[in-house]
Amino acid sequence: MKTITDIPISGKRVLIRVDFNVPLDKQQQILDDARINAVLPTIQYALSQSARIILASHLGRPKGQVRMEYSLGPVAERLSQILGIEVVLAPDCVGEETRSLASDLQDGNVLLLENLRFHAAEQQNDAEFAQALAGLCDVYINDAFGVSHRANASVEAITSFVPNAAAGLLLKKELDFFETAMQNPVRPLVAIVGGAKVSSKLAALNNMLQHVDQIILGGAMANTFISAAGFNVGRSMIEADLVPTAAAIIEQAKNRGIQFYLPVDVVAASQLDPQADLKKVPIQAIPPEWLAADIGPATICLYTEVLQDVGTVIWNGPMGVFEMEPFCHGTFDLAQAVAASRAVSIIGGGETGSAVNQAGVADQMTYISTGGGAFLTLMEGKELVAVAALNRKSPPANQS
Repeated sequence: MKTITDIPISGKRVLIRVDFNVPLDKQQQILDDARINAVLPTIQYALSQSARIILASHLGRPKGQVRMEYSLGPVAERLSQILGIEVVLAPDCVGEETRSLASDLQDGNVLLLENLRFHAAEQQNDAEFAQALAGLCDVYINDAFGVSHRANASVEAITSFVPNAAAGLLLKKELDFFETAMQNPVRPLVAIVGGAKVSSKLAALNNMLQHVDQIILGGAMANTFISAAGFNVGRSMIEADLVPTAAAIIEQAKNRGIQFYLPVDVVAASQLDPQADLKKVPIQAIPPEWLAADIGPATICLYTEVLQDVGTVIWNGPMGVFEMEPFCHGTFDLAQAVAASRAVSIIGGGETGSAVNQAGVADQMTYISTGGGAFLTLMEGKELVAVAALNRKSPPANQS
């Protein structure tokens, strides 16, 4: 894949699609600037080449309306502080005033466009909107891994209208880490898969069966597999229509010689509430009116033991409702176990990345992805739609 370092950008207007979808508090203060820091290598490289930089991002879900609580103003302010230069916020991402600001940029200037999702056309992958964005620049760079699985105008349609396009350093890094973990891993390779629904992880599980040596399951999705194994899970969330599918996956793993680990005990709760009554019970003893909210201590011990002898870990999805203190221990303890394993650890973004940060072991992971949905798409063995668009526009040298 061609990257920003493979094309001349000095003195050119370079539109870099980034993912500045950062969490804000009620006072519009940034709670976590990890996504800003993640794209700094690309921005700093462009600055070193005296490029005229235009940054484009979304923030939140304004649903195609101008809602100033989703303004990128706080991001412009934070980025100005980090870079030590003024980052000008455009009043919009398209329109005459924004075109004028982009045209007037000097070498080393940075312009941040206002929230792309103030326009419904962004998520509709609208060609006219994409063409308007493309008209701002001489070179287009995609460094927004977190949205590269979505057919949005700023990552997919835009590639049809820009003169030159390539990947940013973050996007390339994300793809390289995942490809190495899947194609040339230090073995044994274990996939840890959690989260709420089997349906959202089914394609990933099926693809992982082609690559991994071991699979560890947790989260609410494990309930469907526990049910497939013949146990009653009380009021726990299950996808009843996928119980036969879960049974087939367990059988397929067995036939392939893949070790497939399910929880052996759970933290059961009378309801999903921090003040609920709790019991730590084997999976065969979940009370009929209770539900599983986290993996139990015996499961944590089992999974920790498994992780002591692995070479590579790919993890997507928490082990329980980790946002609530009584149900966070499975996820946090597993994060500690992954850190202690000294394995090559590739952590999916979104909830998993947040959990690893909260567990205090983020700095002990090999790589934490910036994108949950995009990471899951890679786990499914699919090409990211925005990456496919980049490669169509500017194929690697051996394919051109």
